[in-house]
Amino acid sequence: MLTGKHTWIFQNRPVILSTGVSGGPFEAGGKLAEDFDILHDDLWMGKDTYEKAHQFLLEEAVQKALEKQQMQKEEIQFFLAGDLINQITPSSFAAAANGIPYLGLFGACSTSMEGLALSAFIVNYSGADYLITGASSHNAAVEKQFRYPTEYGGQKPPTAQWTVTGAGAALVAKAGKDGAAYPCITSATIGKVVDMGLSDPFNMGGAMAPAAADTIIKHLKDIGQDPDYYDLIVTGDLGKIGRKTAFEYMKKQGLDLQEEKFQDCGLMIYKEDQEVFSGASGAGCSATVFYGHLLKRMKQGEFKRILVVATGALLSPLSFQQGQSIPCIAHAVSVEYGTNA
Repeated sequence: MLTGKHTWIFQNRPVILSTGVSGGPFEAGGKLAEDFDILHDDLWMGKDTYEKAHQFLLEEAVQKALEKQQMQKEEIQFFLAGDLINQITPSSFAAAANGIPYLGLFGACSTSMEGLALSAFIVNYSGADYLITGASSHNAAVEKQFRYPTEYGGQKPPTAQWTVTGAGAALVAKAGKDGAAYPCITSATIGKVVDMGLSDPFNMGGAMAPAAADTIIKHLKDIGQDPDYYDLIVTGDLGKIGRKTAFEYMKKQGLDLQEEKFQDCGLMIYKEDQEVFSGASGAGCSATVFYGHLLKRMKQGEFKRILVVATGALLSPLSFQQGQSIPCIAHAVSVEYGTNA
């Protein structure tokens, strides 16, 4: 059901049956290491290219999600996934490996919630019984495409962010098994592309902040709730600068949002002594933090309702080289656990 102009309400309450989360060596030293299912001790992961390692991360996350429910890939109707590499090849090659009918997505770092929103929509309207959605990124693969190869040793400004090496996948279904409680996907707001004319690829957070704020404001208006309806509103990867910018923008728009309830995945994943400048980013950022850390906290009873707002910068190496600005987008998904509201 569509409510307002931008938001789907999922009356059949699709559920997240299980998740799989994989990461690299830098993530293994981060704050949320215990919330990953699989961690690697090197960026190559036994492969001969970083892009193949990237693909492997997603394959592992999908397999782990299936294993937790003792399901086989043949039972899954669709696989929705995306990443940041040219033509989303890691996701497409992972789809070739798992053999599940595939819908490739590109929303940059907003892909995790784009995939979850579409998955919930498909399941809610009986388009599938089971499907898997995921998003992934690899620091070395992404950095060399959008900035400089790591080996180049280029100096980064304080506004820069660190691309997460990780993948998160979720198994979405009509209902839980045997009456068990699972996190329910209750609504999703699809964002519009916002371009404020910023063109610095080392300040993605600042560029994405207006899109995040726009989607949050529209979501709350569409569902007729104030921010206190949620225990947590968390953005994907705005980092320090983007989070502050988005918060100030929403305040000017009259949105009374408690700062402690407005968090960012890019500020959660690493420790203070890890040099990540303004925070983390990458399509795998919100996917790993939400599917690993935040869902764990929901199941422990800390949160009942979370609004996850994944943010994406829709630039390409070509658009940057041609001097174009950075169009951005944000998609929001509401997830509830332990409530019938």
